[in-house]
Amino acid sequence: MEKVAIFVDVQNIYYTVKDTYGCNFDYNAFWAEATQGREVVAAYAYAIHRGDEKQRQFQNILRGIGFDVKLKPFIQRSDGSAKGDWDVGITLDVMEHAPDVDRIILLSGDGDFDLLVDKVQSKYGIDVEIYGVPGLTAASLINTAHFFREIEDTLLLKR
Repeated sequence: MEKVAIFVDVQNIYYTVKDTYGCNFDYNAFWAEATQGREVVAAYAYAIHRGDEKQRQFQNILRGIGFDVKLKPFIQRSDGSAKGDWDVGITLDVMEHAPDVDRIILLSGDGDFDLLVDKVQSKYGIDVEIYGVPGLTAASLINTAHFFREIEDTLLLKR
């Protein structure tokens, strides 16, 4: 059975799905698809903690599905901008788990991950599968990955 590790850039997926489709990503449908016939070694969802109840409920849903939810505090800067980036944390976790799996599954459209994907595939000889929203996923990330899965209708929560 193929061993996989799953890494979800929650903010990236939330905003790209919302901007493109006007709805939310279906984590249950994703889990069913991505884990079918595979052994999940690790599954992380990286999110920003704002402390509101609706967000806590969402995080509990992710935990119920099988994700280990990692949280960073929401930081509001004095100029009004916000900080809440998990890129380094995701990178460290991917590099830690890559030697133990056959495939990395990364949900993000962030082009900053193209170097990580290239390194993992060349250093460990494993495949990296990217899930991202068409048109909002960096071409460099798509081109570097072994497989790109477009987030589309079957992975969306309809209202």
